[in-house]
Formats: sequence, structure tokens, C-alpha cells
Amino acid sequence: MWPDRRFLDLVKTEYPIVLAPMAGVMDTDLVIAVAQGGGLGSLPCAMLSAEKAREQVSIVRQRVSAPVCMNFFCHTPVEADASREAGWRRRLGAYYQEHGLDPAAPIDVANRAPFDAAMCTVVEELKPEVVSFHFGLPEPGLLKRVKATGAIVMGSATVVREAVWLEDHGADVIIAQGAEAGGHRGMFLTDRLAEQVGNLALVPQVVDAVDVPVIAAGGIADRRGVAAAFALGADAAQVGTAFLATAESAATDAHRTAIRTTSADEIVLTRAMSGRLARGARNRAVRAIEASGTIAPFPMQNWLTGRFRTAAGEQSLGALQSLWMGQAAPLVEYDTAAEVFAELAAGVSDAAPSDARIDENRNAGEEPAARG
Repeated sequence: MWPDRRFLDLVKTEYPIVLAPMAGVMDTDLVIAVAQGGGLGSLPCAMLSAEKAREQVSIVRQRVSAPVCMNFFCHTPVEADASREAGWRRRLGAYYQEHGLDPAAPIDVANRAPFDAAMCTVVEELKPEVVSFHFGLPEPGLLKRVKATGAIVMGSATVVREAVWLEDHGADVIIAQGAEAGGHRGMFLTDRLAEQVGNLALVPQVVDAVDVPVIAAGGIADRRGVAAAFALGADAAQVGTAFLATAESAATDAHRTAIRTTSADEIVLTRAMSGRLARGARNRAVRAIEASGTIAPFPMQNWLTGRFRTAAGEQSLGALQSLWMGQAAPLVEYDTAAEVFAELAAGVSDAAPSDARIDENRNAGEEPAARG
């Protein structure tokens, strides 16, 4: 039972609350808001150029004096194949035509690049306190360079053997990503949906299997979820969807509305929009693409759908966007990141013994009213 201070002592935050990195739908505003509350803000860098990553870290450093986490992907790039790509584009033609897009136009393949030597140089330059990875870890030489900066390394695991692999290969903290989590699964030793585990079972098994701190991720949107994470043995809680619905996120209005209105049975795991399993709303595009079977490997599918998704976002058409969200979306209530953080911080205090309670009002303003 909490308080286990291993995560706090390692990362040097006030609260054991981590902002999930959500590429494409957040930037520095959410990172700053969570850091101001006393948590760890994670900046998604998989879709950023080296120059943009430098710029965003600089913005955070200017606004807050707090640890920052830079997050990267470690997927294997797909090999270019012009004939296959042309076929996929033809089968997605209706969506291109709906927005007046040319299916034969070039696609920006710089989107969602894996961690490489250039980005490693940026990490060495910026020296973030924490670096987290999705889809495994970078090759040993790059990882050694990251760790040489003094950064704490975190990796996402969706099954116990991934957690053990991450610890064995140098991760200092394991993010146990339950099947409830929104967005892309961090799976890298399995690609089977049937093997994905919910947090109630995953977190305590990971805690028992590794010796490093464990962060519970997935299905946490309020104080009850935070307290439950600590009861399962976690050292910290990672939250994404509740922050994604706030004014500080870069999500479209249609996306925020979907988080608040999508029923739990319509929040599904799908490869339709990106080519990798990710959890979000089963909207019109997801239904149609799944039915067509037109799903290219990640990140090619993401590039193919990205052109019409961008157009749909500009027109507030949620039916054609990637509406990533976790299964706890129906619990989302607050409109600002400060309110969400205060609610989550209350769960930290609820989980602590009475003689170890954290002052909920410190750095967070007045606590939101208790839920019924």
C-alpha cells in the first residue's frame, strides 16, 4: 500500500502522477499544467522534428522548474512499396474524395519516426530528467547514450514478459499499460489482442515480477482510479484521457466532445486508423475501414488516413478523426487540467495512511467537490 516513495525519490516530483504522452493531440500547455500541479509532464516527441522538440522543451523550461519527460517511439519502420501503397490509397479513395484530396499526392512519411541518433543527440543536448519509450527500447548504443545523460528511462509494458524484458534491458521504471488505456498499445513482444491484460490483473503481476518502480496506466480518470492503482502495488499513476478533454489539450472540439459522449461499449481497440492496436471511439471511419480490411502496417496506415483525418479535424468532423480515448472516458468530468490534477491528487491522499496524508490543496487550489 502507498506511500511507496521510490518513484517520487527517483523522479523528484511532488505527486506520483504522470501525464500520458499523447502524440498529435497535446503540446507544452498540458505538460506545463501537470508540472505546475506537482506531477510529471510527458512531452510526446515521436511526431516532432529535432528543432521542434528543442523549442517545446525550451518553452516548458521557461515556464516551470520541474522534471520533464520526453517520450519517443521505438517501432521498426516499414519498407516502402509503391504498388502496395497505391492499392491502399485506392481503397481509401472515398475518404480522400470526401475532402477533395488527391489519393496520388505524396504523403509526409516523416510522421511518427522511431527514436534515432539525431533525436538521441537532442536528448544529450537538452538533458531531460526522464525519457520514456513506447514499443520497447532503442538499440543498446542509443540507450546507453540516453542513460549517460543521467535521464531516468521508462518503458511501457502490456504483458508481464514485456515488463521483465524492459527491466533486463535497462529500464528504470515500468509503465504497466492495462488494456483499458487509450491510444496506442505499447506492445512489442506480442501483437495479439487476446493477450492484452486489464490493470486489475496486470499491475500486481508486474509489481511482483520486477524490482523497479511501476506506474499503472489505463482506466484511471479520477481519485478512485488513483487509489486503486496504489492498492494494486503501483508506485505512480499515469493518466491521459481525463487531461485530453481539458482546455489545455490540443485535441479538436469534436474529439473533446466525443470523450464526454462516447459510451463505454463504443471505445474499442482497433488497427483501422494507424495500423497498430490503439483504443478509441468506433466512429464511421473505424467501422468502414475495419469492414474493408484495408489496413496497412504501422505507421503507413497512419500516413494514409492522416491526410483525411487532418481535413476532418479542420472541419470538426469527428466521424473521420482518430478519437483516441481510454475506457474510463465516461468518468471524465472536469474542464481544466488543474481541476483534473486536483481530483487525481485527492486519490493520492485517499490512498495514504492518515499520518502520511498529502495536503490536497497545496499547489492545486481548492479540491473539487467529492463525487457521490
